[in-house]
Amino acid sequence: MATDRKAPLIEIEGLTKRFGAFTAVDNVSFTVSRGEVLGFLGPNGAGKSTTMRMLAGFMTPTAGTARICGHDVQTDSVAARRTLGFLPEGAPTYPEMTVEAFLAFVASIRGYGGKEAARRIARAIELTTLQGVRLQPVETLSKGFKRRVGLAQSLLHDPPVLVLDEPTDGLDPNQKHEVRTLINQMAPEKAIVISTHILEEVEAICTRAIIIARGKVLADATPAELVKRHPSGKLDDVFRDITQPKAA
Repeated sequence: MATDRKAPLIEIEGLTKRFGAFTAVDNVSFTVSRGEVLGFLGPNGAGKSTTMRMLAGFMTPTAGTARICGHDVQTDSVAARRTLGFLPEGAPTYPEMTVEAFLAFVASIRGYGGKEAARRIARAIELTTLQGVRLQPVETLSKGFKRRVGLAQSLLHDPPVLVLDEPTDGLDPNQKHEVRTLINQMAPEKAIVISTHILEEVEAICTRAIIIARGKVLADATPAELVKRHPSGKLDDVFRDITQPKAA
């Protein structure tokens, strides 16, 4: 297990996923260390969510490996998941449960009980600003609040690694600001990967960005380094240049 603060907390080597003849993720490799917030960017169908699912151990790769805090997500999956907070696309919950009951369920799965569970639930609710809806059934919440419930469950065990797939999807501008502020506050002590379509989010909170298209990594640099690649100095122009197939 990685104990050196400078050692990568996320290690991905040659990760590949094929569905029949279609290659969704093609030999992707990168590492993320403590204190890094990595923006994982790409157009729809680029392979972002598939990569996130393989990293989280929810999908078996065709080839390659992924490790979290030194634990292989396939051969040492329980240890890997103990160190991971994962917000998947859609953030599935149990809709009939109240927010508080759902988080209590998550706490019990994580092995917490009694005062320790109560403390962690209260902290997760506070971090994601869910106090006002904690007794409401999840199914009665707006899309934005449901997303925050998903974020709360990923934070409950205070993991060193966070993998967040579209964390601000469905949030209003104020809620987006709150989540971005929270990520910035947590960043020094964690390795964070954010899969997103929102380029302003990358410039606001990410220390590094990877651009993926057609399953391949096409760029890996800081946002500041990326914007220098286009005369306009705009990340969206760089993104289009990198991800759109070049005319023959």
